[in-house]
Amino acid sequence: MPLLTELSGESDWVEPDDVPRQVVTYGFASETFGGFELEPHRHAKSQLLLVQRGALSCEVEGGLWIVPPRSAIWIPGGAVHAMKMTGALEGYGVFVASGAGTNLPAKCCAVSVTPLLRELLIRAASLPLFYEEGGSHTRLVAVLIDEMAAAKAEDLHLPMPTDARLRCLVDRMMATPAHRETLDALATRAGMSARTMERLMRSETGMSLGRWRQQLSVMLAVKWLAGGASIQQVTADLGYESVPSFVTMFRKALGTSPGRYMAERYSGLT
Repeated sequence: MPLLTELSGESDWVEPDDVPRQVVTYGFASETFGGFELEPHRHAKSQLLLVQRGALSCEVEGGLWIVPPRSAIWIPGGAVHAMKMTGALEGYGVFVASGAGTNLPAKCCAVSVTPLLRELLIRAASLPLFYEEGGSHTRLVAVLIDEMAAAKAEDLHLPMPTDARLRCLVDRMMATPAHRETLDALATRAGMSARTMERLMRSETGMSLGRWRQQLSVMLAVKWLAGGASIQQVTADLGYESVPSFVTMFRKALGTSPGRYMAERYSGLT
């Protein structure tokens, strides 16, 4: 499949499920993806999407994932998903037919990308769409699948509630993250007691609402930092009173400071 850019048209996209190959690869690069959205859709083939530069968010059947640089998201075949791109974006994707490999994830997950997996994806993306089977191309694809199966999962996932009242609340929190209402105020807005709200939130997401909001802050911070925002701007946009308080929250969640986290993501990228 050709490299997809801002100059690509619909005719440049080939539906991967229509390609008679176990694995279909492609690359994408654009300076103007900002604000671009893909409506909910699905593929029969599973999909691994690597972000080299920029960030994207993906909602997949009850969960929200943020994919920063040097990470990828695995979406199982048949899973309904929608995507949002922010700013300039560059990366690679691979579609994998059912039965093409063993030990691939059964559920959607974000995964860390090793240098080997990155290079395999780059090399595979240059293959002809209808590459010759049974030779070196097939061996390359086999190694790629093995490395995908060995990739480690990352915790940039946010479970989404299905209860309509809770979903309305979390949608509001995602739209206005700087507006940090108290739990009692949120419960009143949802038309239930704070205790009922917390019990229902834990039942549907496995998290308290406070923990869910903190995870949302981490994920939005990663997305915005990858898009070029400063730590000061992210601090303000998330409603934190000071940079140190934001950095402390970020460090507790991901084990490192925002600056170091992003530096590690971009180091060595060309």
